[in-house]
Amino acid sequence: MSSREALHFALSHRQPIDPYISPNKPPHLSKPFVTLTFATSLDSQLSLAPGVQTVLSGPDSKAMTHYLRCKHDAILIGVGTAIADDPSLNCRIEGVGGYGGEGLDGQPRPVVVDPSCRWDFTAESQVIRLAREGKGKAPWIVTQTDMGQEKKEILESVGGRALNVTSMQALAPNPSLGWADVLQMLAGEGIESVMIEGGGRVINDLLSSGNSALVDSVVVTIAPVWLGKGGIQVCPERAESRERFPVGKLEDVKWIPLGDDVVLCGRPRLGS
Repeated sequence: MSSREALHFALSHRQPIDPYISPNKPPHLSKPFVTLTFATSLDSQLSLAPGVQTVLSGPDSKAMTHYLRCKHDAILIGVGTAIADDPSLNCRIEGVGGYGGEGLDGQPRPVVVDPSCRWDFTAESQVIRLAREGKGKAPWIVTQTDMGQEKKEILESVGGRALNVTSMQALAPNPSLGWADVLQMLAGEGIESVMIEGGGRVINDLLSSGNSALVDSVVVTIAPVWLGKGGIQVCPERAESRERFPVGKLEDVKWIPLGDDVVLCGRPRLGS
């Protein structure tokens, strides 16, 4: 297992990013402030192949990711990422709870969207173990079905919860996720800001023409590497139209060199 030492992210690196992850108006009652963030190769690939964990971020941009986590109430991923990566979903920036701070101050709430309960987590899964050790919050699992007593007991033993969304038909396995409903549910649970990290289906879903208005900010790490064909690509669906215009565009854009990587920050432009 990799080291769990605290990470440092310099103030000079924080300052240009902070405006993109801080709401400039009071929280919206129907949804949290949403930051969509991911790391990609030069050919827009998230990983070498479906289900294959692929490290793209350098040490500086990795520290940035953990800094972003401490600035949000929750961190959300899809079940595919949970299965492939066994993620920690916590924050290791020095000074947050579990890494020099009090309690769980600065730790985001892990949220895993798993409509069909495909994620077979155990008591030794990283997010469960870290919650037990006081180095992260217990996860919430957004599901549409009963996860079974054994998994429910593991989840509740560390303070986690299953958020059942049986009534939301848009969360069925085949249609696109009902993101407006998911975000509204999180807002109702007191989540005012959420960082969405992936995986590929989640990212492409939220960048599609039907969902991009739900995203307030985008932070993308671009690594100086090509992965080649066959990987998971950032390529959202666009609405059917004879006109060949982009699905969406970012405005208020800033490019930030960070080690060998470049970080792109921007806000989705609403309307045409």
